[in-house]
Amino acid sequence: MLRTFGSTAAAPLSAADYDEALELCAEDPLTNVFVAARLLDGGPAHTSSLIGLREEGMITAMCWASANLVPVGVTPRNADHFVGRLRRHRRRCSSIFGTAEQVLTLWERMERTWTRPRAIRRHQPMMALDDRDWTPGPTDPRVRPAHLDEVDLVLPAAAHMFTGEIGYPPYVGSDREYRRMIAALIRAGHTYVIVERGRVIFKADVGSLGLGVAQIQGVWVAPELRGHGIAVPAMNAVVEQVLATFAPTVSLYVNDFNEPAVRTYRACGFEQRAEFATVIL
Repeated sequence: MLRTFGSTAAAPLSAADYDEALELCAEDPLTNVFVAARLLDGGPAHTSSLIGLREEGMITAMCWASANLVPVGVTPRNADHFVGRLRRHRRRCSSIFGTAEQVLTLWERMERTWTRPRAIRRHQPMMALDDRDWTPGPTDPRVRPAHLDEVDLVLPAAAHMFTGEIGYPPYVGSDREYRRMIAALIRAGHTYVIVERGRVIFKADVGSLGLGVAQIQGVWVAPELRGHGIAVPAMNAVVEQVLATFAPTVSLYVNDFNEPAVRTYRACGFEQRAEFATVIL
């Protein structure tokens, strides 16, 4: 029996809504892979992190509301239904990201009652390639999955990348939780590295995996080696291994002002498929 939500507000979903939530994500796997991956990794219990809107008996839109707020199916027509419920999450949310139309539509309605953002990145090309039409370029044979005993080598590279990208460090004081997150990625085989002379000089992570899509994040080259031709063959090697191991489609999104990164991804065969936006809180 379908539960009926009120006509003026979204409401928390439950384990009973798991299959339907995944079906909504599957309408556009490329843009919804983050939410799909969290549901697939956590199972039905993780549906409780979703706020959903049901219209005529069907879930038509929802938002993943945890440390990140990620909309799925939100439009100018239905965005107001989420505002009141999402206000409760403003103190524990560090960012809002997803397709630009959804993110900016929500933010336009919420910004007066939320924390002043550190940054709003309105134009982030979401790029992807598929195994059926990808032509491999030169690859760097040094790229490989990180080993679990290399957490302490990966951590400074990951922290440097995060700080440069977001504008503040990923942890203050103890690094325990951050180490745990890095270890989980490595344990799953989701972190790729080049290690030379006892240090990581390149890394990239599969941050989200689901519905046939592997989304790459955390791409980093040691600062003193940038501009030395490392990025393209290293990324080609990552793509080759991810396509062979995890999914037939590889995606990522990047800030439009990061022109070297955009050029790198285009050289690897990525093409823009959508536009993302991020509000950093």
